[in-house]
Amino acid sequence: MARTLWSSETKGMGSDFSIEGMCVDVLNSAIYAAEIEISEGKIAAITKKNKSYAIFIIPGLVDAHVHVESSMLVPAEFARMAVAHGTVAAVCDPHEIANVLGTEGIDYMIENAGTVPFKFFLGAPSCVPATGFETAGASVDATAIEALLKRDEIKYLSEMMNYPGAINGDPGVMAKIRAAQKYGKPIDGHAPALRGGQCEAYVKMGISTDHECVSLEEALEKISYGMKILIREGSAARNFIALAPLIAGHWHNVMFCTDDIHPDDLVRGHINLMVKLAIDAGHDIMKVLRCACVNPVLHYRLDVGLLRVGDCADFAVVDGLESFNILKTYVNGRLVAENGTPLIAHTPYRHVNNFNAAPKSDSDFFVPKSDSTLKVIGALNGQLITDKRHGKAKVSNGNLVSNVDDDILKIAVVNRYEKETPPAVGFIHNFGLNDGALASSISHDSHNIIAVGVTDYYLCEAVNLIIEHRGGISAISKDEKKILPLPVAGLMSTDDGLEVARRYAELNEFAIRLGSSLSAPFMMLSFMALLVIPHLKLSDKGMFDSDTFQFTSLFQ
Repeated sequence: MARTLWSSETKGMGSDFSIEGMCVDVLNSAIYAAEIEISEGKIAAITKKNKSYAIFIIPGLVDAHVHVESSMLVPAEFARMAVAHGTVAAVCDPHEIANVLGTEGIDYMIENAGTVPFKFFLGAPSCVPATGFETAGASVDATAIEALLKRDEIKYLSEMMNYPGAINGDPGVMAKIRAAQKYGKPIDGHAPALRGGQCEAYVKMGISTDHECVSLEEALEKISYGMKILIREGSAARNFIALAPLIAGHWHNVMFCTDDIHPDDLVRGHINLMVKLAIDAGHDIMKVLRCACVNPVLHYRLDVGLLRVGDCADFAVVDGLESFNILKTYVNGRLVAENGTPLIAHTPYRHVNNFNAAPKSDSDFFVPKSDSTLKVIGALNGQLITDKRHGKAKVSNGNLVSNVDDDILKIAVVNRYEKETPPAVGFIHNFGLNDGALASSISHDSHNIIAVGVTDYYLCEAVNLIIEHRGGISAISKDEKKILPLPVAGLMSTDDGLEVARRYAELNEFAIRLGSSLSAPFMMLSFMALLVIPHLKLSDKGMFDSDTFQFTSLFQ
C-alpha cells in the first residue's frame, strides 16, 4: 500500500507561533485586524485587534483541477513551484500517468506527493484509456475504480470524458459512476460543447463540474442544470476572459483551475495570476477568493483550512488585496515559501516507466500519393479543439510530404508501448514550422509519441531522439538537436523544477526559431491526439473524427 498524502497528522508541522495582520474572512465576507495563533499545525485562536496592518492573511489558494504530470514535474517538484505563488492544495487527476502505468502510476503519485508539505487530493481516473480507438499502456476498469474509491486518499471520480458513454448508459461507465455514488465521492465532468437535453441528462447522473466551457452561454446553461464551472487558465487552454463574468453573479458555483500548466508558466505564477486578472477586471475580492480558495474546499470536502479556529493553518500572506503579491505561504502551520522562494528542499526521486518502442526509419512515415484532397487538422492557438480543414501536400517520389509553403505539415503518432508498430500519419495546419521537427512522449491521453515536421527525415530524427531517452520532448533543425528527458513515465522529470522550466523554455524558444507562431507549441502538439476533444485528431491507429466518434479517411 502506498503511503498516505502529507497531512497535519504526518511529520513536518510548523512550530507553534502567532501572526498578526488583516484577516480576510472569505466565508463571512469580512476583513478585520487580528492575531492568529497556530498550535500543532492548526489555528488555535483568532483574536481581533484594534489597529490596522499593512499585510493581509488569506486562505491558501487551491487549484481545483490539474494534471500534475503536464507540468513535467513530479508532485513534489510541482509543490515546490506552486507554494511560491500562495497555492496550498491541488485537486489532481492522475489519468496521464494512469494511461501509462495504471494503478502503479497512481500509487507513484501518492507516494511522491506524500514527501512534501503540500496538499494533493487525487481522483480515480475514470477514462483509462480515454477511448478504445488508441493504444494506452494500461487500463483501469470499473473494478479497479471501485478499489481506488475505497481508499481515503482518493477523493473523487476524475473527469468523465466519455460523456457519450455516460449519456448512452454504457455499462462500464455506469459502474464507475455508481461506485463514486456508493462511496459518496464527487464526480468530475468533461463535456466540451455539450448542450441541451444531453447535457442535462449528463448532469443528472451526479456529474457535478465542468472545466471545458469556452463560452459564457455554455457555462450559464450548465450552471442552470446544477453544474459547477471551473474557469481554466492553463498553458494551452485559456478561458478566463470568456468566463470571468460568471464571478459577479455565480461565484458560489465557480472555481479556478489550470488543468494543464507547463513548468515555465508555473514559475511565473499559478492561481494567484487568475486572482490578479479578476481583481484587475474589477471583480469583488471576496467573490474572487471564494472561487480561488473556498469553493474547491467545500465541493470536494478537502482537509484544507479556511482561516477558522480549529482549521489547519493553511494560508498565504499578501501585501495588499489589489496588488496581491504573495509574501509568505503556510501549510499546516509550516512556512513553505517566502518572497517567491520555496522553502521545501529538492530531493531526488525514483523513476517508473513503460516504454518499448524501437527506433523508426524515414520510410515508416511514407504516405502513398493520391490525387484526392487531404483532410487536415486545423490547430487553433490557445484552444484544445481543432478545425477540420482541407489542403494539398507535396509529392516526392510517390510520397506525400509536408507542404511548408502552405503550412500543411506531416504529423505522426508512434505507438510507444509496442516495439514494431508502424506510425499513424496525417497532416496539420497552423504549426508554422519552416525547418526541422518537434516531438513529444506527452500526447494526451495515451501518451504515445507525437511529432510534427517539415520532412520525413526530421520527423523520424525527432521521434528517435524520444525513443533513445525513453521519453521526453525534442526539437531538431538542420544544425541542432535538443531534448528534455522525461524519465518518469515519459511524462515527468525528477530534476529541480526551475531547471526543468529553464530547459523547457529553451525548447519553446527553439520551436519559435523553427517558425512556430503558436504560444505553446509543445503543449498544443500534446493535444493533437486527444480524441475526446472535437473535431479532428490523430491517434496511433489513424485519423479520428471526434464529431462522429470514429476513424476517418486521410482523404476527402
